[in-house]
Amino acid sequence: MQSPNLAPNLAPKPGPKRTELVLETVLFSSRWLLTFFYLGLAIALVALVVKAGQHVAHLIGHLVEASEATIILDVLGLIDLSLTGSLVVLVIFSGYENFVMRIDPTEHADWPSWMTTIDFAGLKLKLISSIVAISAIHLLGGFMEIDSRSDRSLMWSTGIVLTFTVCALLMALTERFNGHAPADHSAPETSTEH
Repeated sequence: MQSPNLAPNLAPKPGPKRTELVLETVLFSSRWLLTFFYLGLAIALVALVVKAGQHVAHLIGHLVEASEATIILDVLGLIDLSLTGSLVVLVIFSGYENFVMRIDPTEHADWPSWMTTIDFAGLKLKLISSIVAISAIHLLGGFMEIDSRSDRSLMWSTGIVLTFTVCALLMALTERFNGHAPADHSAPETSTEH
């Protein structure tokens, strides 16, 4: 009686394993497609700079005859644009670092230290915090023009800011409960070894 040989049945088949390897390579390499989004965001920064230039030109051009409210609105517009620009930079570098390729900070000594320390949870919290700040600036701008805004418009703006704020708080609490509390990167680490 011939004993059955089980080894050929247990050995991996070369065809499916090779297909799996090719598929994994293609999927893993597809992360590089995200760089086009990040390049698009970098181009969007140029648009924000142009708009900031328009705000500065308007501010300087009407400085003498402008009312205090108009100056404040222009300044709020600049703050809004700078927060939005900072948010775009944060998304570009954190997204690239988290999803495309690691950035070696030793090769770029002049880069800010946060660029390689923000994980995905930290990125989400910074994004929602920036969105809350930007929407609050828009709300403040709306209250500066209270005579030309309807009560309904102001109520909707207030509701949207409150919704974003509650979402930010819930997201922060969720991250804390899941053990992803943001670390304090402001203080330098000290060594206890002597």
